Amino acid sequence: MTKILEIDFFRQLYQMTCPREKPVNRALTNPQKKDKYVLSVSLCLTYLAFNSCVISAAAPSANRPRLESIEKAADTFVDKNKELEHMFRSGLTNAVQKQSFEEPDGSIYVQTGDIPAEWLRDSSAQVRPYLYFARQDPKVRDYLRKVIARQAAYMASNPYANAFKENKEVWEEKYELDSLCYPIILAWTYWKVTDDKSIFTPEFDQGIKKAVETMTLEQDHAKNSKYRHPELSFEGKGRPVSVNGMVWSGFRPSDDACYYQFLIPSEMMAVVALRGLEQIERSVYKNEQFADHIASLKESIDAGIHKYGIVESKEFGKVFAFEVDGLGSYTLQDDANIPSLLSAPYLGYVSVDDPVYQNTRKLILSRANKNYASGGVASGIGSEHTPKGYVWPLAMVMQGLTENKKENISKILHEVLACDPGDHLLHESFDPNQPTTFTRPDFGWPNALFAEFVMQKLQNKSPLPVPSTTKKDI
Repeated sequence: MTKILEIDFFRQLYQMTCPREKPVNRALTNPQKKDKYVLSVSLCLTYLAFNSCVISAAAPSANRPRLESIEKAADTFVDKNKELEHMFRSGLTNAVQKQSFEEPDGSIYVQTGDIPAEWLRDSSAQVRPYLYFARQDPKVRDYLRKVIARQAAYMASNPYANAFKENKEVWEEKYELDSLCYPIILAWTYWKVTDDKSIFTPEFDQGIKKAVETMTLEQDHAKNSKYRHPELSFEGKGRPVSVNGMVWSGFRPSDDACYYQFLIPSEMMAVVALRGLEQIERSVYKNEQFADHIASLKESIDAGIHKYGIVESKEFGKVFAFEVDGLGSYTLQDDANIPSLLSAPYLGYVSVDDPVYQNTRKLILSRANKNYASGGVASGIGSEHTPKGYVWPLAMVMQGLTENKKENISKILHEVLACDPGDHLLHESFDPNQPTTFTRPDFGWPNALFAEFVMQKLQNKSPLPVPSTTKKDI
């Protein structure tokens, strides 16, 4: 049997033994979508062992890229805290050793984990730690070029899709603004880290042109867009909004439908991505007209954020809203998935000391955020995508990446390590009172982010560059 059929068979075996009931100690993950099921640790470990054997048998080593510098960095990482040692090694090697497949067309497909598909967002984040090794290692550069080339092909084929199959067919068509931003930021960062412009091919330019065309069109969704989705309100169109310069989005980075269609964290990310793209067009493609259009789009989105995305909270003062409609309605909350309000400095939209960000941070890391949860083992931000009261390691690690005080970083690290259920992996979400109860047995994204956290906060590596804020710096 093929890899996917064997994994699906095993999942069906779960279903017969562990039918869906309450979301506690149930070992089931729906292979067709990112679903809301919780796994007991014993069955998860069995699944991971089986899944590892299946992948090894179905995917010969010749089809797996191998990056010796990544392996060496993992193998030589030593710490007196053995839990940290194990988790860093697992996190750093996860993408290349478990999720990456070299395809016949020369591109590299990066699977999200236990779902047989590649998300534009997830894959960009999964390979991001390897940017630290790209300047010195030509094999890492080759690997990243192949990842970027595949993402550009995805965007060119369908800019409304967020996830694709290994054969490049659409897996899911949930239009998420951040899905168009992630590959742009990955490519820009690769360029700045390596000085390698070879990624900027005509095919890449075609993909980013589709992305910008879609963003521009979705500034007036009601008038211009034909996009509809059955999970959206108002007959698949989403709630009414104003035309205000920001870009309409159907879904959040959690793959859940937006309540109001201007998702401020994604708008922030778009501003950052367009800064970088403007630089690429001026410096590499020499397309001043297109660069001017990108600059105008970026400025209109930024103006919309400042006009509609900053609101007054009685308790916290001026804060960033989570979602707005441009008609006066907004939500005050945050979600674990990135881009998030918590991640705004990490993205490069504001500094960590920005007063509006600091006010927002206090709000979202408190019970005023409906997705915030705490328990006997850990606390942090969760998501409506998973059971209420669950914490996401993604948000815990991001809290650490956007924290400067050593004592707070140490506390966050302690809680992150405490949520390991025994497999030395970070999962989608978990019960903060019982970390052995969690969702998704294999989820690459938080493990990569944890590796980046360790390199920055414990190994004192500088944060990866972000696109500059001024045209003068271009």
